[in-house]
Amino acid sequence: MTNKIKQYFIDSIAELKKVIWPTKKETIKKTSQVIFLSFFVAIFLGIIDYGLTKLLERFVLYR
Repeated sequence: MTNKIKQYFIDSIAELKKVIWPTKKETIKKTSQVIFLSFFVAIFLGIIDYGLTKLLERFVLYR
């Protein structure tokens, strides 16, 4: 059991050494893109939600 755990950590470290880590500039760029896309999707869904709420109020709730 201990040998399996030890081998797991050895293999994990070996795999982490193979990873090509992004540069600081790449990380900032990708993070900015994610934040912008999240903001855009939130605004889009907010507009859709508002529109559907108004449709429900007009045709279902006040009939």
